[in-house]
Amino acid sequence: MDPTTDNAGTTGDAGTARASLEALRAEIAKAVVGQDPAVTGLVVALLCRGHVLLEGVPGVAKTLLVRALASALELDTKRVQFTPDLMPSDVTGSLVYDTRTAEFSFQEGPVFTNLLLADEINRTPPKTQSSLLEAMEERQVTVDGTPRPLPEPFLVAATQNPVEYEGTYPLPEAQLDRFLLKLTVPLPSRQDEIDILTRHASGFNPRDLRAAGVRPVAGPAELEAARAAVAKTTVSPEITAYVVDICRATRESPSLTLGVSPRGATALLATSRAWAWLTGRDYVIPDDVKALALPTLRHRVQLRPEAEMEGVTADSVINAILAHVPVPR
Repeated sequence: MDPTTDNAGTTGDAGTARASLEALRAEIAKAVVGQDPAVTGLVVALLCRGHVLLEGVPGVAKTLLVRALASALELDTKRVQFTPDLMPSDVTGSLVYDTRTAEFSFQEGPVFTNLLLADEINRTPPKTQSSLLEAMEERQVTVDGTPRPLPEPFLVAATQNPVEYEGTYPLPEAQLDRFLLKLTVPLPSRQDEIDILTRHASGFNPRDLRAAGVRPVAGPAELEAARAAVAKTTVSPEITAYVVDICRATRESPSLTLGVSPRGATALLATSRAWAWLTGRDYVIPDDVKALALPTLRHRVQLRPEAEMEGVTADSVINAILAHVPVPR
C-alpha cells in the first residue's frame, strides 16, 4: 500500500481519498496505453458500487485493463472465462455431497470475490449469463433456497466482443440494465500503438503486472472514504430536472423502441456525482451529466430496426438529445 493513501480510510479526508484514486488511475496506465476514458469509467463504477461492461474487438486490452485494476487494488479478485458450455453453477457455486458427513455442503463459486472479471460474457448462452443477475442486483446468491451474501465491495467487470462477431449471444435487456456503465474500448491511435509495441520490445509481459511496476495503491478503506465523500456531493434541483429531461427524451425519440428507465436516470445522477467529485468539486454541473451520459445510457436504449438500417447508433441518438435538451444555467 502506498503510504500516502493510508489516511483516507482512517480520517475520511476527501482530498486524500481522491489522491488515492488518482494514483489508481496512474498505476493502471503502467500496463494499459491510451484507454484513459475506460480507466476513468472503472474508477467511477467503483465509487458508485456499480458494474461495468467493456466492449471492443479482440486484442484491445479489455482483459488486461481489468487485471491491472485488480493489481492496483488490495481486493480479492477472480476471473471466469465464459464459454458456450459454462453452467450457472460454475459461476455461483453448488451443493456438493460430502461422503464423510453424509451431508450436502455449499461450495462457493468464483462470484464470491470483490472483483469478478467475467471475460467474454457474451460467448455463453443466456441461461448462464442470467446466473449473474441476482449477484449483480442483490449482491447475494441463492442456492437451495438459502441466500448467501457476497463480499463487500463487489464489482463485476465484464468484457464482450461486438455482437456482430460470430459465436456471440446478445445480453438480455434486464442484464444490460444492471451494468452501471458500458465502456467502449477502441483500437489505439497510431502513436499509442507504437508505444504498446515499444513496451513489449522492452520486455513488458502482460501476464506479469508486478514486473511492470503495478502496485496496490488503494483498498476497501480508501474506497469507503471516497464513497462517503461522493455521497456529500451537492445536486441542485435544476441538475436533477436536467437528468430527468434527458432520460424522458429518450422515451420519446422516434429512433428508439426502448428508452431509459428510472433506474437509468438514477444511474446517470450517481455517475455524474462521482465524476464531479473526481474532478475536485463538491457539486454537480451540467457538464458532468454530459460527460457521463453516453457510457451510462447507451446500453439502456434500443434502436428501431429501420433506424439501425439507416446507420443510426445509440450514441448518435443520445448526442442529439444532449444537443436539444435545454441546459440549466
